[in-house]
Amino acid sequence: MILEDEDDILLLYKDYLKRKGHYIIVSSTTADEALKDYEKYVPDVVIIDYKLPGKKNGLEAAREIVTKDPRARILIISAFEKVKQEIARTNFLRDKQIPVLIKPIKLSRLAEIISGF
Repeated sequence: MILEDEDDILLLYKDYLKRKGHYIIVSSTTADEALKDYEKYVPDVVIIDYKLPGKKNGLEAAREIVTKDPRARILIISAFEKVKQEIARTNFLRDKQIPVLIKPIKLSRLAEIISGF
């Protein structure tokens, strides 16, 4: 599952991961959409962009997903270096081992992390 609000980036991730043998079950553009989709599809991995339209950011979406499913595997992608510090300050997320990639990312690194889950 991919949660990304920029269509060009979403398509890039989807195409690359499909070529690497991954199946993208659903993609969402807002945190609220993603939460509904997660409950419906229960994907193996959730890739979440930090900055999203609406009232919730990617970390808030990740927290809600992990609250509902403590075994959820989540990868945060962000253009903001400070997201790592925000995770470190958030006791709930700090212990969940949520990897963070800072944009621009290498697609090979994205695939590597997903395969390592």
